[in-house]
Amino acid sequence: MSSSYGNLQTMPLLKPAMNFNPSAARGGGDITIVSGTALMPEEGPSGTIADIEKSKNGTISLYVVRPGDTLSGIAQLFDVDVNTILWANNLSKSSPLQIGQTLVILPIPGVRHTVKKGDTLASIAKAYDADAAEIASYNGVDESSLIVGSEIMIPNGEVAAAAPSSKPSASAGATAHNIGPQGSPEQIGYYLRPIIGGTRTQGIHGYNGIDLAAPVGTPILASAEGDVIVAREGGWNGGYGSYVVIQHNNGSQTLYAHLSEVSVGIGQHVVQSQVIGEVGRTGRATGPHVHFEIRNGIRNPF
Repeated sequence: MSSSYGNLQTMPLLKPAMNFNPSAARGGGDITIVSGTALMPEEGPSGTIADIEKSKNGTISLYVVRPGDTLSGIAQLFDVDVNTILWANNLSKSSPLQIGQTLVILPIPGVRHTVKKGDTLASIAKAYDADAAEIASYNGVDESSLIVGSEIMIPNGEVAAAAPSSKPSASAGATAHNIGPQGSPEQIGYYLRPIIGGTRTQGIHGYNGIDLAAPVGTPILASAEGDVIVAREGGWNGGYGSYVVIQHNNGSQTLYAHLSEVSVGIGQHVVQSQVIGEVGRTGRATGPHVHFEIRNGIRNPF
């Protein structure tokens, strides 16, 4: 039997997808995967839809602003507060979003606090080992506008993260610090100490970070080979000041903060031990040091 479609016995049959991920290819221009959480179009027609998955492990993502985007909508996509986006990108609530603008989605460790009678910014900061000026800036409040019963965010508050530092079990660490177990020798050996010399002045805090004090200008080394996804020079940037983030082939990210100089650019491929900047005291820093984090990886071995 034949028809306008040809002989039915010789028609080509449908075949299953043979690639590893049948949904890997998506239209609308070239697609870049950033930190395993954000798919963003590098180029394409206006209005291209970017597929977003909420960050589950504290990884840092990038998002390119599209027509119709709002701060609240972007915050909802990534399950963060609007203030977190403003804080990490040195924006104010009145700052307009620009189409094509790249936003750093930087999950900031912190604690929510319900204001009680008698609370002051200083007393709240003391309770959470935080900074009163940061609390005021992040929440847009001052002493006169603290309302009893209202909730405020304590950026870099340490209470919730303090317990696991004395109980470094795999489950406790993963819950509070978004980190895994201590790691095998091979996993630990994947990372290089980011400076030569220096003194550790603070153990694990925030997102699996440590502080290594050293003189201003001390070279900072890439802890492992990878691609630079953030290179910010100048600004507060969520307290990190000038900082660099490198994405590694094992799925982890390393972050280097408070730099006095940034020596690499976004998209640059770096090898282990390559100089990426210099020690400084930009952002929230009381003395010259590098704040070093391993995100979505093993417990910080340094």
